Parts: sequence; structure tokens; C-alpha cells
Amino acid sequence: MLHVPPRQVPPLADLLTVDSLCVSFGRDLPEGTAVRGVSFSLQAGRCLAIVGGSGSGKSVTSRAIVGLAGRRAHVHARQLNFAGTDLIGLDDRSWQRVRGKEIGFVLQDALVGLDPLRPVGKEIGEALLLHHAVASGEELERRVVALLELVGVPEAEVKARQLPHQLSGGQRQRSLIAAALALDPRILIADEPTTALDVTVQAQVLGLLEETKVRGKALILISHDLAVVSRIADEVLVMHEGEVVERGSADQVFQDPQHAYTRKLLDAVPSARPRGSRLSLLPAARPPQPQSRSLEQLPARLPSTFPSIVLSAANLVKRFKGPDGVLRTVVDGVSFELRSGETLGVVGESGSGKSTMARMALALDLPDDGAVLFQGQAWTTLTDRERRARRRAISVIYQDPLSSFDPRWTVGRIISDSLASDVLTRGERDQRVIQLLDLVGLSPAFLNRRPLELSGGQRQRVAIARAIAPRPAVIVCDEPFSALDVLIQAQVLDLLADLKAHLNMSYIFISHDLGVVRHLSDRVMVMRQGRVVETGTRDEIFLNPRTDYTKGLIAAVPRLARGWAANRSFSRL
Repeated sequence: MLHVPPRQVPPLADLLTVDSLCVSFGRDLPEGTAVRGVSFSLQAGRCLAIVGGSGSGKSVTSRAIVGLAGRRAHVHARQLNFAGTDLIGLDDRSWQRVRGKEIGFVLQDALVGLDPLRPVGKEIGEALLLHHAVASGEELERRVVALLELVGVPEAEVKARQLPHQLSGGQRQRSLIAAALALDPRILIADEPTTALDVTVQAQVLGLLEETKVRGKALILISHDLAVVSRIADEVLVMHEGEVVERGSADQVFQDPQHAYTRKLLDAVPSARPRGSRLSLLPAARPPQPQSRSLEQLPARLPSTFPSIVLSAANLVKRFKGPDGVLRTVVDGVSFELRSGETLGVVGESGSGKSTMARMALALDLPDDGAVLFQGQAWTTLTDRERRARRRAISVIYQDPLSSFDPRWTVGRIISDSLASDVLTRGERDQRVIQLLDLVGLSPAFLNRRPLELSGGQRQRVAIARAIAPRPAVIVCDEPFSALDVLIQAQVLDLLADLKAHLNMSYIFISHDLGVVRHLSDRVMVMRQGRVVETGTRDEIFLNPRTDYTKGLIAAVPRLARGWAANRSFSRL
């Protein structure tokens, strides 16, 4: 019998080679060298994930690859090569031929990444026109709408004509993904592409990213969501303080992590630890006032009933007119009660009315029908002057903190402004601001920085410090952890639990991360298309959901798919 030797499968050629990448900044920035000696290679049809804490160098690494590290950045590498092209030293004209067409890039901050003065459709269509991929006119409009539909944007024709601020956070993020996919690049770099997405749209986008791998495209995924990474990545780099501390296949990293920092990241995932246990391995967070008792343990269990109603809404309705002139009802007959010391989790798809409902609870938007009572008294029916005296008792953490900051103010001034009504000396106020920064994991070195000098995660921590500064009775949290890495998220989750237990704070907690919602909430309200479809205790919603919609949300939650949680014998979502 003729012996046929086995077919030799040639190794995949490297599409991107990065060897000893270093990125440093000017001497006026305390970070100095942000990336030190990062090396990896990437092949077509493969996904490399880069994970690590905020400030670990993940985003700087990705920006350096596409020549967007910044004017003050000094980028050095033994090799930075894309498909035979040396990327070091490319001029602006050469980058225009590579960036977008050959290497697509999804920015982390959707509000900054989109031009606030241009409809999102024009933003997406710009790349198509710049690279002559399509002629202007009806053909361009069809391509833009098709791209928006591809990433799950509802009413794509309408949304294409809207400005970024008229879209939800998730819709803005999907618009950025559509723009990055417009020219079908050979490599897609996605920096936190799913943080602002609800679980069902996230599942759709992850499927889209997996499809790009099947089509032979390469993917660099930067994400704080380790469950997302475990689903899609082939190889994982773990970065800490600018260096790679662990690398390996996704199976290896998630089943048998070798570095203590990697194990710490995995332990901080809410669905990887029992409910009621402290997530943070950092020193226990403490409320911003002297306490006589230790807070080293979270309350073993929260009470099933709560005393007084601190915030209530009855039949809230809100309508907005779209660019097509059609009046749409975005909140339709929503009612709820929030009791003292209780956390009400609010979940639902992007555009379901969650944030609009929250703005009415804060009386930042007034309802067209219905009313809100705060601490037993009228709230939305008051004048702005009448509400001003009670504003400190209800606070908010926004999904996009940059839009709520004065860019000229320093971090110290932003937080100190929340303490303006407290009877404190200058020294006491300064000390209080430092204590608040410490609570959210920031050092005093951040006091004199301005918002644009901070990473997305650092800005979110400043927003949290500002919100808790006056010790309000209620905090409305609108996607407060969307830009935080799992370690800082764990620390802040523990802080919020401590504040609730010992200062009797109440939270309306809006989040796409159902693992976080389950960890923190006492009751959960599920919204869809402006209406409440289901309300119940945490266990009723997560263990015995009644509606198909809620069941679908829970089924779409990404999980750590490769065994770390199972090996640790921790309960999972």
C-alpha cells in the first residue's frame, strides 16, 4: 500500500508583530513610561485579548499600534510591523492609508469618539468617502444604515440622523463599532467595545466579532470583562503597571493562572464569589466619616424588609420628538418605591428608558405625566429654587462622567465642590477630599489633574467620590462601573455595600452587568420599551424569572467559560 505522509499544515504568518514596545510621555506627566517591553504577534483569524487594571497600559499599547498615542508620547520598539509595513515613523499621509482601511479601531469613550456636532450617520460614512469605498448619495446612506443594523441599532434610519447626545450610551458605542467595521479592516482593535452594551446586544456584538475571526480577520480585544474575554479570545496578555506579567492561551490563563495578579483579577469577578462576601482583596473601604466599628466584613445578609419609603414614583411618562418629527414615548407608566437602606437594581436593553426614568427620579427631566416623591414630599412638582435646598440629599453617578465635569476644574476642586455646604475648615476639606480619593482607589497625586488627563476608569472613580462626598440619602447610579476594571469595581462595590449598611444609603442601580446587579441589589426592576415588565426580589428575578424577556436577559449573560470559578467552587450567576 502506498504510504501517504500526513499533510504538513504551514504555520500562520504573523499579520502583526510587536517586539519590545515602549511608550513614554513627557517629564511633566508622573506616569513616565506607561508601557515597557510589550511583545506579541497576531495572526489572521485569531483574537488576542489584553487585560489588566485601569492604568496598566492596555489602551496606550493599542493606541501606539495605530499611531494615536498622542503628540507627547515617545514610541519605541525593536519591531512594529503590519503585513510587511514598518509602522514606526509613518507620516500622517501614510497612516491615513493604514488606519481604518487596514487596521480598524474602536475607541473606549463613545462620547469623546463621536463628533458632538455631526449626526452619527455622517461620522460612519466619512471613512467610506475618504477611502472612496462608496459614492455619496443614496448608496452611502444605505451602507450606513446597513452597518448600524449590523451592530443592532434599532430604527437605524432615524438614529443615523441623530446627534451623539440624542442616543443612549449603548447606541453610541454600537455606532463606533459600525464605523470601525465600515471598511472591513484586516485587523480590528476594540478597546472596551462592550462596556456600554446591554447583555443581549453584547451577545450580538460578540457574535459579530467571532464572525470576523471566522472570515480570517484578526482581533485585538481590550476589556475589563473577563467573562467576555474568556468567550472570544485565543490568547491572553495580562498587563500590570505597563508590563506583561502573564501570557498564554485563554484556556491556560483562565483555568490555571500562574501570576498572583491574574488570580486577583479572576477572584474579583462578582459571579466568581459567593454573594455577601467581600470582593476586594484591597484594604476594606470605609465610609467617609469616623467609624467606631470595623468594616472588614460585609453584612452576612440584608434585611428582607426596609422601614421608610425614601423615594417613590407613580405612573411616570416621558415623550420625546425624534428627528423625523414623530413623538415617541420612552417611559410609559413606570412606578416604583425605594426604601431607606435598599438597593433597587434596574435592568433592560439599551433604549428601554432606564436612564430617562433615572433623570426623572432626580428631577433633571420632568415627567409629562406622573410624579416623584422624595422623602415623603413633592419633588418633581417643585420649582428649581424649591428643590435646590434638598439637592444634596440625592446624588448621581453618571455613565459618562466627562460630560458632567467642568474640563477646566481640577479633580480636587470637582470633589471639594460637593462639600461646599459643609461647615469645614480649608484643611478639613482638603483632608476629606484626599480621604474620598483613597476610598475609590486614587492617590493624592490626582488632586491637580484635570478630567482630560484621566483615563476613563479614573474619571469614573472621581465621579463616584463626588457622589458620595455629601453623604446623600439616595444615590442614582447610572452604569457606574462601565469604565472600571474588575479590581476597582470590586473595591467600589464593597464601598457601596458598606455605606448602605452603616449610613443607611439607598441606591437606584442601573447596569447592564447582571452579575453586579445580582451582587448588590435587594430588589430588581426589569424594563423594556419604556415599561416595567417584571419586578421582584433579587432571587425571584435571577432564580425564577417569570417573563420570557427576563429569561432571555439572564441567558445572554457571559460567564467565565473556562473553569476558574468552577475550580474555586464559588457560586455563579
